Amino acid sequence: MEVWEDSLKVIIRIITILPLMLALGLFMGKRSIGELPVFDFLVVIVFGAVVGADIADPEIDHIHTVVAMITIAILQKAIVLVKLKNRKIGKLLTFEPTIVIYNGEFLMKNMKKIQYSIDNILQMLRGKDVFHVEDVEIAIVEADGNLSVKKVPMKELITNEDFGLHKNGQNYEIPVILDGEIQLDLLKWLKKDEAWLRTKLLAENITDLNTIFYCSLSQNDKLQFSLKVDEQTNIPPIDH
Repeated sequence: MEVWEDSLKVIIRIITILPLMLALGLFMGKRSIGELPVFDFLVVIVFGAVVGADIADPEIDHIHTVVAMITIAILQKAIVLVKLKNRKIGKLLTFEPTIVIYNGEFLMKNMKKIQYSIDNILQMLRGKDVFHVEDVEIAIVEADGNLSVKKVPMKELITNEDFGLHKNGQNYEIPVILDGEIQLDLLKWLKKDEAWLRTKLLAENITDLNTIFYCSLSQNDKLQFSLKVDEQTNIPPIDH
């Protein structure tokens, strides 16, 4: 009998909690659901813990869970309002956007600061239909972890189709050097060898592989690379 009573109590709690969660989610706003910056992410975790404990343990007083949920929602809403009114506080409670590519070159220092690898950025670029780093004027990792990409003017808007032009496919770049290390398996797939690559680099006055942060090879044997040099000084400021 006690088992059935506890089960009924759990069912009633689920039925009452879900509408309350929906109402509080709408109250907190679209931002807390869609972007999930650091503070909002923590709010979701605490929300889930409170609701999960309430549903799983019939011994917990249900009214206390409701009070906790409403308090969390009000606190989240208050923090968001404070962040909107005071940018300094807002900066403390979220990540800043970070430029990771500028004028076709990786910004190694910025990438290390946010702990993003070359592979991470390349994958995110492909998600934006960008297969050539040199086509990127600026790429920014936003506060929510997504990548925003601005292509160079010549690569924007107008397409070959607009002019009735045909261009052969498979024109994308393959990384052949990552952080000074030659990717021999990819070179082999491209039907090239290390000697060929070093010759191409020598033509660009590059003799030390350790100075290369990223180097790729396109289907027309064109090299694109970013060196381990001091950060560019003309990078535009990106702020909230």
